[in-house]
Amino acid sequence: MNRTELADFLRRGRARLEPSDVGLAPGARRRTPGLRREEVALLAGMSVDYYTRLEQSRGPRPSRQMLTALARALRLTDDERDHLFHLVGEQPPRRDPASAHVRPGLLLVLDRVYDSPAQVVTDCGTVLAQNALARALIGDVLARPPRERNLTRRFFLDPAARELFPPEDHPARARDHVAHLRAVAAARPDDPEPAALVAELRAASEEFARLWDTHEVSLRHPATKRFLHPVVGLLEVDCEVLLSHEDHHHLVLHTARPGTESHDRLQLLRVVGLQDMAPRGAVG
Repeated sequence: MNRTELADFLRRGRARLEPSDVGLAPGARRRTPGLRREEVALLAGMSVDYYTRLEQSRGPRPSRQMLTALARALRLTDDERDHLFHLVGEQPPRRDPASAHVRPGLLLVLDRVYDSPAQVVTDCGTVLAQNALARALIGDVLARPPRERNLTRRFFLDPAARELFPPEDHPARARDHVAHLRAVAAARPDDPEPAALVAELRAASEEFARLWDTHEVSLRHPATKRFLHPVVGLLEVDCEVLLSHEDHHHLVLHTARPGTESHDRLQLLRVVGLQDMAPRGAVG
């Protein structure tokens, strides 16, 4: 592990980004250009002390999961991400269609969406990135262990996940999850990821197994969905799905129609979400 080169690479990556580049409010005037250390730590889901030690060439060897989080936080290209892995002495992830590395251009679009919940999701349902309002609506999915970031797995295996939706909507949501996963599994027969997810859910969930046997097929399409938030109440939103066919990534947007009660509640949720994202004790 080349700690000196790693520290320099991280500092330069942080200096070239502004808060608006990553969906954060600018805050008070900054003495130095770029993001603050605590902002990078927040985006990467690590402690400020841990990140600071990396920049000071005295941190421990980051895990592969942490390197992926840093690459996403610093909006690294594929080549830059590979360089980051090499500096730590790790082999970069394969550049396959189902890669968990989100292209900087797609992250830039995500960061520009500030008034609607938005997230990047793989075609298998794994959340790769969220904006602040998506975290306020459904929780910080990226703070969970990797296996718990898949929305389909959580819907069928985690009872708490269904509390996000009105009970009367559960049957339709379950059918949508299964029909979409069946379409993905058929389109990628040689990919072990969808096959493994199907095998796991068929064994662990009677509901999933029953729905799987109906052989319904449907990819994600624009639709109206309802969320039951514990603070602002019931939200009815329009779900738009923008596809990135090259990487099998979807940018999912939830918007509420202006003038509706759901729109007002979403704006209230935005205020709550931004308050939760505000860095504490910021220093330049």
